[in-house]
Amino acid sequence: MNAARLIHLVAHRGNAAEFPENTLPAFVSALELGVRFLELDVQLSRDGVPVVIHDHLLVRTTGLPGSVFDHDAAELAAMEAAESQRFGDRFAGTRLPLLRDVLALLSRRPEITLFIELKRASLREFGHDQVVSQVLKAVEPWRTQCVIISFDLVAVHRARALSDAPIGWVLETCDDHSRLKFEALQPEFLFASHDQLPARGRLPPGPWRWVIYEVTNLPLARALAGRGADYIETMAVRELSTALRGARAP
Repeated sequence: MNAARLIHLVAHRGNAAEFPENTLPAFVSALELGVRFLELDVQLSRDGVPVVIHDHLLVRTTGLPGSVFDHDAAELAAMEAAESQRFGDRFAGTRLPLLRDVLALLSRRPEITLFIELKRASLREFGHDQVVSQVLKAVEPWRTQCVIISFDLVAVHRARALSDAPIGWVLETCDDHSRLKFEALQPEFLFASHDQLPARGRLPPGPWRWVIYEVTNLPLARALAGRGADYIETMAVRELSTALRGARAP
């Protein structure tokens, strides 16, 4: 197995092992480690602005009660997102970013690709058309560097219909039924957790590229690449990027 194939690491919520997830320090750290593919989660604020946060409930990342849907974007951008349960006061002052804050990292950096996951809670709260259209509006200046992804197949279809930005479907199951759907959709990317995959065999080939997530060690990454994975998504950005560089060394 040629380790050079594993050059494509995706930083899952940034360097989320070492920094509060989905924050600017996490994304900047991943870029400084040489990763050029970032993944983040988006919810909409009460006034319809895309905010970078995984849960619509605020408590886990900000320690505050309530939901993203209860606040306008300006209020959310003032909130600390330091994940104090994980890090104590180490990252005090780290703010909850809006999507436009992260997109600014792409300026003059054409080598960076951003995978933007539309979360189901916002799709239920605001409807597919509003969520998809608001995110596409935000990414328009960088649409060639952004990939719109979701577990929600309707949202992915809407993104395809409304824009020429690439799309990715995040699979919940890797079975024949899902295969019929993604063969019809023809997305640029397919995402799957490594523990959802069949125990052995090549991943279904097609015009898409496979992104396999929840990967934290080099042996698993190499095995997945041997089965046809194109990208490995991880929170363990420093560990895996260092391991991959070592594997490529003469």
